Amino acid sequence: MLTTRHATAMVVGIIIGSGIFLVPREMMAAAGSSSMVYAVWIVGGLLSLFGAMSYAELAAMKPRVGGEYAFLHDAYGPLTAFLYTWTWTTIAKPASIASIAAALMRVLGNFHTFAFLNTPAFAHLAWSQIAAILATWLITLLNVVSTRDSANLQTVLTWLKISIIVVVAVVCFSAIHTGSLHNFASHYNAARGGFAGFMVALIAALWAYDGWSDVTQMAGEVREPQRALPLALIGGVATVGLLYMLTNAAIQYVLPAATIAVSDRPTTDALLRIAGPLGAGLVAIGMAISIGSTFIGSSLSGARVPFAAAQDRLFPAALAAIHPRFRTPYASLILQAVLSSLLLLALGRFQALFSLAIFSEWLFYALTTAAVFVFRFREPNTPRPYRVTGYPFVPAAFIAAALVLLVFSFHDQPTASSYGLGVILLGIPIHYLAKSRAD
Repeated sequence: MLTTRHATAMVVGIIIGSGIFLVPREMMAAAGSSSMVYAVWIVGGLLSLFGAMSYAELAAMKPRVGGEYAFLHDAYGPLTAFLYTWTWTTIAKPASIASIAAALMRVLGNFHTFAFLNTPAFAHLAWSQIAAILATWLITLLNVVSTRDSANLQTVLTWLKISIIVVVAVVCFSAIHTGSLHNFASHYNAARGGFAGFMVALIAALWAYDGWSDVTQMAGEVREPQRALPLALIGGVATVGLLYMLTNAAIQYVLPAATIAVSDRPTTDALLRIAGPLGAGLVAIGMAISIGSTFIGSSLSGARVPFAAAQDRLFPAALAAIHPRFRTPYASLILQAVLSSLLLLALGRFQALFSLAIFSEWLFYALTTAAVFVFRFREPNTPRPYRVTGYPFVPAAFIAAALVLLVFSFHDQPTASSYGLGVILLGIPIHYLAKSRAD
């Protein structure tokens, strides 16, 4: 069984991936000023915290394997649960894992030893795609062999990444001859600006915060979940928010807004300016460790969704198989690795993989959070070890923000959003076809 420490480390470890090291550029290019970027970080952090608080009530009330799948099934019935599982299994989670693998290869490619990753292998494949697929299968093997060992390794890597983030911040703020408080008042005049700029920056920030919900999928494997999951969700998101604000402040202390807005790797450039190649190397190592921690946690939790659906006979029964020796859902883990590998072969590019997942994820975030209202109305007397502070405002604010984000995403990225919506709708006839055959 996993402990509160494991669950909290999973929340922090999954959330903090490559986002904090990369998105300051997108945020500054969209928002244009330090004050607006901080407003976006605060809004994104509060929205994520509101979502985590809502999920904490659901997870403490119904601590079952599958997390969102279980909440959606109980709240809306098998069709909605199937559509979530179908979307999660075929697109959202494989695309997420593939994007993590692609990001890891992009970071490793900065090291001289791994420079070959940036070169073609054969046909239309790059070595980075092959290495990303290999990494996906190595992580999958680890998760098949032992859930607890995976969680222990993920916990260690999480503490390492937190330590490196703190070190990076200390180094930046110690560079009194390089940094300047005047940078916080600087602007990027070519920024998109306005509401559209704020929303683009918010999407980038929410991507950096994304992953807080994954721990609920492990609810059935956490000791004392009624206590552990609220602590992990709320404490984990709050910790991440503080670390993100600290890192962003450190970067802006060293670099002016205009430099951040055009830098592919703002954190690396800040340390390069202060400490030369040694500082840039520290950031690269930190990014690799950070992404590795996210990789393990995301893969570990993701396979629990089709596993739970298969147990309820909404998905093929084979996906409910548990390894006779290791007692892990190996069939679901293997399917997840296969689909992630296929996406890496077909797309390979980090941004394309990420865009594939974002629309469907936020649609189901909104539906799951709305389940708080459904259960409050339908099951008023069911014990709730944790109740959302600020109900009904907190879950309602999260749902409203998720819907605004969905509308803006559809307007700003119509192709990716349409593809995501198409995959979800395709699940409807598949569900009824499978149901008719079962009958």
